[in-house]
Amino acid sequence: MARLSLIIAALLSMAITAVSGFFILPWLKRLHCGQTIKEIGPTWHNKKQGTPMMGGFMFILGSLMGTVIAYTTLRIAMPDLAQSTEVHQLVLLAVTVLTTIAFSLVGFIDDYLKAVRKQNLGLMARYKVVMQVAITTLYLISLHLLGVLSTSVSLPIFGVVDFGLAFYPIAYLFIIFMVNAVNLTDGIDGLASSVTFVAMLGFMTAATLLGYYALGLFGAAVAGGCAGFLCWNFYPAKCFMGDTGSMYLGGAVVTLAFGIGRPELLLLFGIIYIAEAGSVVIQVLYFKLTHGKRIFKMTPIHHHFERCDWSEIKIVGAFSMVTLVGVVLGFIYLYLG
Repeated sequence: MARLSLIIAALLSMAITAVSGFFILPWLKRLHCGQTIKEIGPTWHNKKQGTPMMGGFMFILGSLMGTVIAYTTLRIAMPDLAQSTEVHQLVLLAVTVLTTIAFSLVGFIDDYLKAVRKQNLGLMARYKVVMQVAITTLYLISLHLLGVLSTSVSLPIFGVVDFGLAFYPIAYLFIIFMVNAVNLTDGIDGLASSVTFVAMLGFMTAATLLGYYALGLFGAAVAGGCAGFLCWNFYPAKCFMGDTGSMYLGGAVVTLAFGIGRPELLLLFGIIYIAEAGSVVIQVLYFKLTHGKRIFKMTPIHHHFERCDWSEIKIVGAFSMVTLVGVVLGFIYLYLG
């Protein structure tokens, strides 16, 4: 029944997400929530000007409903399942979901200011950071109170390392970095959805194997939501997820990793996110050090491949396969550990 509940979560989320598009997309069009294409972007992206954004509402709705229904079904079918840890599982799931929604809210404010209020800059960067720091603080405090948070982390090659007090600033930087890295990955049709679909399958499986079945349901639901959203977001996209959606996915990625006590899995499951954000950091630093020279044709790195004449579909396929390799390596690492 536990496995069936994962399937229920994924399929319900996928169906709700796909169907909700028939209602949410017209609503976004009425609000005139069109995407603005920056002049510095690839010229062939100009045709996407005006494509509705904030489509992330589709998989937010789908994943939340899928999680609730699947969890309820599991509890009814198996009332004696892990009774001693049931409250802990439920509270951890609630913290995970609420933190994910909180990160999404930051993205929504940014989208709303840009698309509805027509403020081109959206939410100022410093306000974004302040809000993300506040959310991260509440999240880490919640994990500490639940007894999930540990300053010891198992790292590939190095083994278990106790960072002590240094763990907390590292955790802050890592969480905020990864949430924004997922946001950067949402640059071409279907990319963030496809990559996160694969990563979420990894987190769903890892959570279930490690005994966090409630978090496993959320991972399955988010994976299903990504699959359902591809009906609207795959090339050529009928709508974009916006920061509302990409920060929701970023929040889901980090909260699942930290929630199951294995944040190091982000290094493998989230290899594409790290490459996307890392390419921007490397480009900026190299540009400043060399007074104008560049390593990549354009960043984030998916735009570099576009400049190399890769199609959007080819990039999505290649990046998804790299993520799959990262997930496989992650499970090999877990098995050897």
